[in-house]
Amino acid sequence: GAPHCANMAADLGELLVPYMPTIRVPRTGDRVFKSECAFSFESPESEGGLYVCMNTFLGFGREHVERHYRKTGQSVYMHLKRHVKEVRAAGGAIPRRRNGKVFLDLELNRDFNGEDYEYEDEAKLVIFPDHFEIPLPNIEELPALVTIACDAVLNAPSAYKKQEPESWEEEIQVSRHARSLRQLDNGVRIPPSGWKCQKCEMRENLWLNLTDGAVLCGKWFFDGSGGNGHALEHYRETNYPLAVKLDNITPDGADVYSFEEEEAVLDPHISEHLAHFGIDMLQMQKNTENGHHTDNNARPRVSEWEVIQESGMKLKAVYGSGFTGIKNLGNSCYLSTVMQVLFSIPDFQRMYVGNLQRIFDYSPLDPTQDFATQMAKLGHGLLSGQYSKPPMKSELIEQVMKEEYKHQQKGVSPRMLKSLVSRGHPEFSSNRQQDAHEFLLHVVNLVERNSAGLENPSDVFRFLVEERVQCCQTRRVRYTQRVDYCIQLPAPIEAATNREELLAYEAKRKDAEENMRAPPEPVRARIPFTACLQAFTEPENVPDFWSSALQAKSAGVKTSRFASFPEYLIVQIKKFTFGVDWVPKKLDLAIDVPDFLDLNRLRATGLQAGEEELPDLMPPIVLPEDTRAPEIDEAAVMQLAEMGFPLEACRKAVYYTGNMGPEMAFNWIIAHMEEPDFAEPLTLPSMMDLGPSASDGPMGATPLANSPPEESVAILTSMGFPRSHSIQALKATNNNLERALDWIFSHPEEESDGLSDMADTEPNDNTFSNTPSQSDSTMSPDMTGPRVKDGPGRYELFAFISHMGASTMSGHYVCHIKKEGRWVIYNDHKVCLSERPPKDLGYIYFYHRLCSS
Repeated sequence: GAPHCANMAADLGELLVPYMPTIRVPRTGDRVFKSECAFSFESPESEGGLYVCMNTFLGFGREHVERHYRKTGQSVYMHLKRHVKEVRAAGGAIPRRRNGKVFLDLELNRDFNGEDYEYEDEAKLVIFPDHFEIPLPNIEELPALVTIACDAVLNAPSAYKKQEPESWEEEIQVSRHARSLRQLDNGVRIPPSGWKCQKCEMRENLWLNLTDGAVLCGKWFFDGSGGNGHALEHYRETNYPLAVKLDNITPDGADVYSFEEEEAVLDPHISEHLAHFGIDMLQMQKNTENGHHTDNNARPRVSEWEVIQESGMKLKAVYGSGFTGIKNLGNSCYLSTVMQVLFSIPDFQRMYVGNLQRIFDYSPLDPTQDFATQMAKLGHGLLSGQYSKPPMKSELIEQVMKEEYKHQQKGVSPRMLKSLVSRGHPEFSSNRQQDAHEFLLHVVNLVERNSAGLENPSDVFRFLVEERVQCCQTRRVRYTQRVDYCIQLPAPIEAATNREELLAYEAKRKDAEENMRAPPEPVRARIPFTACLQAFTEPENVPDFWSSALQAKSAGVKTSRFASFPEYLIVQIKKFTFGVDWVPKKLDLAIDVPDFLDLNRLRATGLQAGEEELPDLMPPIVLPEDTRAPEIDEAAVMQLAEMGFPLEACRKAVYYTGNMGPEMAFNWIIAHMEEPDFAEPLTLPSMMDLGPSASDGPMGATPLANSPPEESVAILTSMGFPRSHSIQALKATNNNLERALDWIFSHPEEESDGLSDMADTEPNDNTFSNTPSQSDSTMSPDMTGPRVKDGPGRYELFAFISHMGASTMSGHYVCHIKKEGRWVIYNDHKVCLSERPPKDLGYIYFYHRLCSS
């Protein structure tokens, strides 16, 4: 008995002595990764559990922990394993922590209905390489430091909880009022739009009290939506606890706030609670502006939410490699859809999943901060098939028995990748919905930057645009080229085939709005794809065009053509316009986007016979207001000139002495008489900066010294050079692209903290419709130019991303991808065969070049 124990304790203490210096106690600021492996999606729930390094606090699955041990020599790990048992809920919820053995504070891989499961967690210290195990807790026998370190790791919040405190996925709880809420039968019916606060004039940020149906304004929120707090006042008078935000009700849920609990809450009975006041959740749309025609689709018409998600159909789930879903972290579907499409492209698969071993072996000490590692991890998760296994027979039977039994580990969580790629980016690091197109460009940019100018998968999207600018008066032309990754197709409403219907609808809508009636059933504009292409090819006006032939401002037009065709063509439909309130609003459009596309007639031609080029001249430099005409005391100048000094010298003297009178100016003249430029005219500093090399600068206006033209910066960043370095190079070479490239190669970056300048890399957001390009026309796909994979412009559609909701800042995204000849719909973690792919409602389309047959 006892003596044996004492013996054992001494042994454990001795056993740990050599490792003591490597065991750390996590401090504030240390992130403890105990919910997911850095290289895979293994977690404490996985068969092999998770190993947390007691020095770096990184987590590793069974097959990745050896690598960390080999690389770092770290021997001591805490092994965490969660055993999940299913509980047959026999009426009422079971207090699920009754076993007291739950000490891991983890995000679970299960859905919210935690009542159906019971967990038992087990932790032990494991010492490598012999895998010697010490079960925890083991108070008597371990040295104090080790006990403290173990407790701290077990109690540390999981790494991502700390980072995203506002992430509602983990935080929002079911309100205790939800189940027992009594609703008054007072006959209140809420119309689908046109709401206004009952106590003031507010028409936005309105909350519907779920007890009595009162519609009142919220208070000033952090997002700047104002209000006079009447909803809260009402609660203080009545104690009615729950309210729902009126303009955010969608088929997927709504924002509910509990005044009594003072926080956002979940209300599992929200659809019945809304139905009580005549609101049918399935018909509601996220609408950004009350009464705008993207709102609440009236009854008969099927809303885009249902069409795009194919919700009427019984879709057949598919499993296995390439059919793995991605969990939604709360508004992260913009990321998931982009990643699903990228990893369906062979070049991305080869680069990240094909090189998996090499990437993992060469990953830095903190793999959670390495772009290639996290891309490889997600790519492998999607392609391995191990996170997308068909349910077993027993599970299927259960599913039939109790409808909603969800089978384990569906899809992978993009948490680690999201936190890395969005670091320092104000939009993507938030928990709000974002524009999938902007995110796509952001990822392409990161792929480039992390490939340090070498060949990389985003080469498949890159192409050259030839811009031809013509001076309308002299008919002379200039051709320039720039790099792009995506074409943006305008959607000309005036070309709609159902124009009459649209006009009639608009008239009815105005009428309904003026008379406070419910709006008519919305009409979706149907626009032929050919009209969109046509609009894309038309010449457009160049604002503020300066003609070097006339040496004056004049009218100019620009047309864009493909100087090269990419292997994969990304087409974005310009569906979003800005509303009066600067919220991007979506136009309700259907476009018959074709499966096959031939763009060969849009191939660039270069200078044509009989075309005359515009002279390569710079517009005159316009100085900023304050230095436009220097204030010079002309009387003093004349006095000095009469003494026989050159006029220009006298002007300079008066200017540089600040108009302090002829005497001061005379002293300046005496001091500067010997200088070679004594009699030259006055040049102000900003002109001198640009003096010597202005002639070999880029075409178009020479910008003033402060910041280089965005197009030039974009070209350099698109070649994989960091933004800050590109700006430096352009500044150093007076914005001459070719010289800037040389400069970059001869001035390597001081420190390359891969993501440090993340915050200011905006993706090359050039559309095919920018101001005249300032780049040099000499960019050719030779050694120094951008890499393009040119070929014929014939394409086949293989994927599209669709958006539901009124603006890119809200709503939901799904994508459809054609795999093995069948269309598949990816909707967060659900992956199913598509019955009717809604090709006419997409937002971003992806085409693949057809091989010339």
